[in-house]
Amino acid sequence: MRSELHFPCTRNHVFDTGSAAAERGTWLVAWITAAMMVIEIAAGWWFNSMALLADGWHMSSHTLAIGLSAVAYAAARRYAGDARFAFGSWKIEVLAGFASAIFLLGIAAMMVAGSVERIISPQPIHYREAMLVAVLGLAVNLVCAFILGHAQHEHGHEHGHDPHHHAHEHTAHHDLNMKSAYIHVITDAFTSVLAIAALVFGWLYGWDWFDPAAGIVGAVVVAVWAKGLIVETGKVLLDREMDHPVVLEIMESIETADTRINDLHVWRVGKNAYSCAIAAITHDTAITPAALRARLAPHTEIVHSTIELSFCDQGRSNNATDSTCEVCANMLMTPAPRKT
Repeated sequence: MRSELHFPCTRNHVFDTGSAAAERGTWLVAWITAAMMVIEIAAGWWFNSMALLADGWHMSSHTLAIGLSAVAYAAARRYAGDARFAFGSWKIEVLAGFASAIFLLGIAAMMVAGSVERIISPQPIHYREAMLVAVLGLAVNLVCAFILGHAQHEHGHEHGHDPHHHAHEHTAHHDLNMKSAYIHVITDAFTSVLAIAALVFGWLYGWDWFDPAAGIVGAVVVAVWAKGLIVETGKVLLDREMDHPVVLEIMESIETADTRINDLHVWRVGKNAYSCAIAAITHDTAITPAALRARLAPHTEIVHSTIELSFCDQGRSNNATDSTCEVCANMLMTPAPRKT
């Protein structure tokens, strides 16, 4: 049996370089959101407006979640070279995105609870103050969305010549931490639009029920977005990547009539970077792990590989239709199911 471990030229295992633009943009949005939260809570206390107070406390949850995204960028950057992180610190950002999605579910639950309470026990609505708050909140969220969108554009420019990018890349992996912050901003803008519409109909036609109904609709949309983000981040955190096209590409690159894969593990270590562990069995005495690794070279998203190569000296069976001997036949892995 021959085995070989492959390490990149830098041994700190930094597979994702992060984004200074994304970190700056997220911090700026976090501070803007925090300032808006303080203004709303202070104004609600000063004017004795429950609408302002409620929106202020609602904004606090977004402030916490977006602040968490900003802290995650800083932590991932700080610990990027820490050898205790076997495959780099990028998943700190993904973990923050997952936690942020949980916050979104909490916000959706609060929206439903508040709306149901208003339906059961209607309260007088201060339309002018509430509309002012909703319009101001919408304006702030549009500004924040622009900031994050610009940061995302700069982020893409930073990685425009990313050595991990190549023509065979099948999917564009987004910055899940940035996406979580962006979803918080967009959901808040969406709920502000719903609130403005509900307040307009309530003010013009006396439809007080429209406000809590709009709140429930907004909560459902927020929950759906949160679920999607949980699925995306959870997939990365749980290393559920064996249905990705890169798995079959690895198998097609390595396997020949004399060399077959009998164990394969693939997982993501960066937005566009994968690591793999391969166990192969071969009848070719001239083959080496380095030669197998050379076959993976065109797939530059594979940034780290561990290859174990076993030599089988048993003869092939004349009845073997796949040119594999009977000893190896039962050891071979089958392709993982792919999404349709």
